[in-house]
Amino acid sequence: MAENWYPIIDFDKCTGCLECVEFCPHDVLREEDGMPVVVNPDNCVEFCRGCQRGACEFDAIIFSADMEVL
Repeated sequence: MAENWYPIIDFDKCTGCLECVEFCPHDVLREEDGMPVVVNPDNCVEFCRGCQRGACEFDAIIFSADMEVL
C-alpha cells in the first residue's frame, strides 16, 4: 500500500451531496455537520478511487498520493 493513500475533500468544490459517504463500503468517510469527513483513512483501499471517480461528480476528491506529484 502507498504510504499515504486516502481521499482528501476539497471543500471549495464539495456540495455536501454525501454521495461519496454513501458509496464507500470501507467506512472511510462519514457525514459530520452535513459534509463528508475522512474518519478512517487506513481503511481506504489503494487505487480504488470509487469515491472520486464513481461518486463525486464535482471533482471535490483528490488523493494524498496524487498531491506528491503536484
